[in-house]
Order: sequence, then structure tokens, then C-alpha cells
Amino acid sequence: MRRANTQVQSLPMWRFYALVGVLCAMLVLLVWRVLSLQILDLEHGYEFLQGQGAKRSLRTAEIPAYRGVITDRRGEPLAVSTPVVSIWANPQLLKDSSRLGELAQALDMELPELQEKLSRYEGKQFMYLLRHQVPAHARTILEKKIPGVFSEREYRRFYPAGEVAAQLVGFTNVDGQGIAGLELTYNDWLEGRPGKKKYIKDLHGEMVRDIGVLQPAESGKDLRLSIDLRLQHVQHRELQRAVTALGAESGTVVTLDSHTGEVLAMVNYPVYNPNGQKSGGPAGMRNRAVTDVYEPGSTMKSLTMVAALESGRFSPETMIDTSPGRIRVGPKVYPDPRNYGLISMTRVLQKSSQVGVTKIALDLGHEPIWEVFHRFGIGQAPGTGFPGESAGSLPNHARWYATDKVSLAFGYGITATPLQLASAYSVFANGGVQQPVSLLALEGELPEGKRVIDSQTAAKLVSMLHAVTNEDGTARKARVPGYQVGGKTGTVHKVGPAGYEKNKYVALFAGVAPIDNPRIVTVVVINDPKGALYGGGAVAAPVFSEITAASLRILNVPPTEISTVGATDVQLAGGRI
Repeated sequence: MRRANTQVQSLPMWRFYALVGVLCAMLVLLVWRVLSLQILDLEHGYEFLQGQGAKRSLRTAEIPAYRGVITDRRGEPLAVSTPVVSIWANPQLLKDSSRLGELAQALDMELPELQEKLSRYEGKQFMYLLRHQVPAHARTILEKKIPGVFSEREYRRFYPAGEVAAQLVGFTNVDGQGIAGLELTYNDWLEGRPGKKKYIKDLHGEMVRDIGVLQPAESGKDLRLSIDLRLQHVQHRELQRAVTALGAESGTVVTLDSHTGEVLAMVNYPVYNPNGQKSGGPAGMRNRAVTDVYEPGSTMKSLTMVAALESGRFSPETMIDTSPGRIRVGPKVYPDPRNYGLISMTRVLQKSSQVGVTKIALDLGHEPIWEVFHRFGIGQAPGTGFPGESAGSLPNHARWYATDKVSLAFGYGITATPLQLASAYSVFANGGVQQPVSLLALEGELPEGKRVIDSQTAAKLVSMLHAVTNEDGTARKARVPGYQVGGKTGTVHKVGPAGYEKNKYVALFAGVAPIDNPRIVTVVVINDPKGALYGGGAVAAPVFSEITAASLRILNVPPTEISTVGATDVQLAGGRI
């Protein structure tokens, strides 16, 4: 026992201190390591480690923003966004899954189709399986709990009015961006701003915990259009009947509130369903009222009369000799259907006399007629902001031949959209003032209009337009039971590759109602009607009658007279014209 104690006592002290030093150094290193990992901001310190952890588990997700609602002037919805569910997958987790067949069946796909789709996303971690599904359908897929299959909430655009307002409202793509119509024009206003949130995911990519919102989503602003959906339905129905009955290529109707410049209705046919697969092609998607131009033909004779009245040499009662029923200008002969003889300027417009208008045009010269057309907005875009809006054309030749001067007075050689023509006729209905055209409902004080002609000239033209719808006028089929209306017919040959087509026409009617206090202006265009009836008075005027009758009732405009017009004179239904 004494020998063992002696051995311990003889242990050199430096070895003891060395051992203690090593232990202290290890402790210091351990503390330093803990500090470097947890507290100190070094190259591979706590921030580095937290960043690496976040890269592997922390994710940022987008919170979809609600797109603004589009309504008509009365608040009826035209475009709304509804919550839907999109199904997506991580191809890396799904490609070797034994449940691909079960997933393909749930997706209503063939297994090879699903496998081929997965192969296109080789090396990626995200792919859509289905977009914009109703929650009930999405739930049936998600309840199978197939590893690698996930969901996210989105919004899908829905159009309650369907094809009735489709070409005006437009539509969005699958990502909610406006790509046509007013959805495109006001996309920035409607779309809002998506938000952001953070969440923690597990090894399989599923969300474990929602950390919180980084930036809340901001909903888009609502948009109230000027159209009245009730009028829109009526015009859609009547135009579809007419185009179908006449076998026409297409048709357009525009109705303006002459006092405000608001578009109360704008319809085209053929159409498409924005809630479906956009069937109908480009022809059905085009808003012809704003984008398509036509030669307005005899509807421009009303503006020629303005030039005549403003010259001071003519009045509505001025007599014009149209004998012998035809007139030669250069190499061209302009005939009337018969010899009207000595008739007033009002009757020239009432019968749409080629001879009478030719004599007025030759007397005036082309300058004052061109200036009136330009003043009324022909050749200038209405400024609605609608995508593809056309300005039409009003040529100003360096050299005018005699036939050019006469053709200008007839509305040939120029082009205009139906909306431009309606805006021009709103001058007559609004006492000579032209309000800016608006596709949005106006609130508060109206924008200042432009005086185009004096009120007396406008009143004279309204009276002359009323005469056109009398029993011996060219637009007697435009009359509306219980109301007095006015307007002007137009019939023009279509232009083909070799010039004017002999047997293809565009029938037009531009009218105002009611005559005693004009409120609405309606333009009807029937493009290429087939059959024996093709003139504006026979084809377009009856559509105006049906539409105007319904519109005035909807707008609560009281009748001004007892109807004496037979129903057969004003109806266009089925094949009756």
C-alpha cells in the first residue's frame, strides 16, 4: 500500500498540467464552436446554417388576387372570378410511383399519356396536371393521397351573360390575364396585385406549417360598363334571327344614348361562348362594331344635306328637278328607280334620289361635303380604347374627278365602323352636339361635347329623317308602333379583289328615336344577305324597328301615338321580312 502511494506521488507535474490544459482547450474549442454556430456572424455561422435550412424547407407561395368584377350599367355581372383548384405534381416524386395508373384514371387520362407528360418535365419539380377544377372534382383526386400530387387555389373567370356580351367584354387566358376586349383594355385596372406567404414544407414537398403572410393580396377594381344587359339581350336575339333568316355572313347593331355618348348596346353575329372552348373562331370573336369598316353608302346623304343647308342656298323645301330620272357625270350614269320629277330636298332624302343628291353635290363641290364628314368624325377613331378600334378612312385626293365628288356625297369611297356611324347620327339627335363615345358608365358631370352643327340645322335633319320612315319613304319598315322615328337606309356593293361585287351587298340603317325628343341612336348593319331582299330598307330597317320598339319600352319611354302600322310591316322573324 505504501509502495502504490509512492508511485502516484512520483508522477511528474508537467504531465498533470498538460492533461488539464488539453481538457481546457477542448472546452474552449467546444464553446467557440457553439458560439460560431449559434451567435457569431462568421462565413459558415448561424446565418449560413439558417439559410441552408431555409433553402431546404422554407418556401414562398403566391396568394392569388381576386380580379375585379365587370358589370353592366345596372350592376348585372358580366365577368366574375370564382375560386377553383388546380392540381399539380412533383415529377421527381411521381415518376417512379406505383400508383400512376390510379392517378391517370382519376385525371381521366390514359396511362401512356400521363407517362409521356411526366417525361417532358424530367429533372423538374413542378408541373400542372389539371388547371381550374371545381373544388368537388379536385377533392376526388386529392382524397386518393397519392405522393407527389398537390393542389393550389386559383381563380377562374366566368361570364354570366355568355355570348350575349362576349365580343365586347372579351376574355382572359388561363393565368387570368386579359387578352381580348375590355378585359385586355382595362387589365391593369382589373387584375389587382398577388400577395405572398411563407410556409415550411417536409421532405415530400407537402406543407407542414404556414408561417404567415408577407404581403397581402390586393383585389382588382370593379368596372361598370355603359351597356344595359336588357337591351343587349334583345338586340342579340333580333340580330341572330335576322342574320339566320337572311343567310347573311354577319351582322352588327350599335345603340348610343345621344345625350351622354354612352353605348347602351353593342352586339355582333356570329358569336362565341367565352365560357367554353372559344368555338367560333376569329369571325365569332371579332367586335365588328368597332373593328370592321364598311362603305356607309346612302346613310351619308344625311350629312350631305347638312352641307347643303349650311351653304345657305338650300332649305328642306328647295325644289330640285330630277327629270328624266337619271344623270350622267363623266363616264358614269346615276339613275333613280323612276323619274321623280320636281321634288323638294326633303323628298330627295326620303326617296334617296341619286339624281337629286348628284345635283346638290355638283352645286356644292366636294370641299364643303368633305369638311362636314370630317367634322362629324368620319376618318377619326372614336377613342374608346377598345383593342383594334378602327378609324375608317376619309380620303382627301390631290385631284378630284367629277365622279369622285359625286361618290363622296353618296358615301362611296370612304369607310366607317358602325360605331362611327352611330356617333355621327347622334349629332342630329342631340341638337347638333356630339358627345364623346364611352363604353363605361358615366357618373357625375358629363364630359363636354363638341358642337358640330347648330341646333336649327339638327332639328331640320331630324324632321327630314322622319320623312324617310313615312309610308312613301325608303324606310317605312323601320317604323315603330306607338312611336315616331327617323333614319336613313343604305345599300352598298361589297368590294372584292376585282372591284365592286355585282351580287354582294351590305345593308345599313341608321336611325333615331323618338322623333319628338330623340334619345337613342341605333345603327344596323347586315353583311352580305342572300336572296332577293338585300336593301337597307328591306333588310336592316325591320331589325331597327324590332330593336327600337323593345328598347324604348325597356327604357320607359312613353308612346307618343296610337299605332297604325301593321305588324307585318315591322316584323322580321323566321323568314318574314
